[in-house]
Amino acid sequence: MIRTNVTNIGDPFVVNAGEHYYMYATSFDVDGFKVWKSDDLTNWDNLGVCLDLSDSWACQDYWAPEVIYYQGKYIMHYTARRKADNSLRIGVAVSDSPEGPFTDVHNGPMFDFGYAAIDGHVFIDEDQKTYFYYSKDCSENYVDGKGRISEICVCELSDDLLSLVGEPITLFGPSEDYDSMMVGDQSWNEAPYVLKKDGIYYLAYSANFYASKDYCICLAKSENPLGPFVKHDEPILTHKDVDGDFSGPGHNAFFKDGEGNLMTSFHIHTYENEPSQNRKACICNAEIKNGTIVFEL
Repeated sequence: MIRTNVTNIGDPFVVNAGEHYYMYATSFDVDGFKVWKSDDLTNWDNLGVCLDLSDSWACQDYWAPEVIYYQGKYIMHYTARRKADNSLRIGVAVSDSPEGPFTDVHNGPMFDFGYAAIDGHVFIDEDQKTYFYYSKDCSENYVDGKGRISEICVCELSDDLLSLVGEPITLFGPSEDYDSMMVGDQSWNEAPYVLKKDGIYYLAYSANFYASKDYCICLAKSENPLGPFVKHDEPILTHKDVDGDFSGPGHNAFFKDGEGNLMTSFHIHTYENEPSQNRKACICNAEIKNGTIVFEL
């Protein structure tokens, strides 16, 4: 496992652009998103801001950027808080280069179903149909008898990846002992990412409070990208899987290295004894094996 030099971030996402790797992440010191560059996945150079949202529809909480190279463009889906009503939404921006600059497409949210949405993820199936997974955020999602919870949703995506098609489907929310931590009246299932192997859709997601050591990565599986998904009987990555300095592993995303090996990025708390939004990016090999996802730590 690689503990990178990228800290004070969250939700790291790595793109293999051929000659170099690029990392994007939740940032707290800019109005928008920064990008880092590396040749070895261990040492990363900060290239500065790649998406400037200082004069835009968004005002703060620039979270969870995911970037995909598609039809000759780099497309970033990201989360931000809308100035008009202080509600979280997902935006989309494009660039000709992984280094940016990215340009916001809609000058506003990518979609609006009347509730807060975060952590957008694009999945392109083998038949080239496109899907968008995201989390209905607990900040505004009141569920009778459960409080405020975050739930994983999916919707079909336009061919250009810039807008949604049809109505979303709510797949699941917190339901198991291991993914239903409550803080006040809030509980989280978030950060979806989908892989497919042998006709099975593997949906990795994160659960529990991000500033707790018990933030973790979990798994649900289905034979259809629109569900229903069945949860694994335990998390697939927790703080117990590595001795020391491994608090709150979560919000992972997969990519292929230069040799075609499956890799994943994720964050852990920078200060194990003081879990907070200050997290560092980690990278390791991953494998779909025996019906689950295995992290090679």
